[in-house]
Amino acid sequence: MCKYGVMKISTRSDYAVRALLSLALHQSDWESGCPTSVKEIAERTDLPQPYLEQILLAVKGAGLVRSKRGIGGGYNLTRSPDQINLAEIIAAVEGPLVQPLGQHDHCEGHCVLQEIWIAAAEERRQNLERVTIGELVRRTRTGHQEQSAAAS
Repeated sequence: MCKYGVMKISTRSDYAVRALLSLALHQSDWESGCPTSVKEIAERTDLPQPYLEQILLAVKGAGLVRSKRGIGGGYNLTRSPDQINLAEIIAAVEGPLVQPLGQHDHCEGHCVLQEIWIAAAEERRQNLERVTIGELVRRTRTGHQEQSAAAS
């Protein structure tokens, strides 16, 4: 069972990253590989298919995946997994990770707090930009290899 730390990630963001990770794990060639159906992704990730369809449409709109309709249709990544980072996946389903400052209300300490919240959001965005789907693929495969060796 995976346990998450202090930072809260929305279900929508978590599902989007899991869906793209699943595509990357099961596509040997991201450019010309066979598309993966929403049903297959849902079964592999244990995600609800109707919700997954909405999420995939959002990441498609952001240009992270492309789709093919009809028999043999489904989704493919548009770029190498090493070129897709978590920040852009989350932004695709949630909107910008750092919002521009609005009008200050000049309440006691509000400006200072706004600066702190913006700095924290910017640091989070930068950290998420450093992690790619390709890195997650490598970490997942390494973990599975270690588990397999331990079970033998």
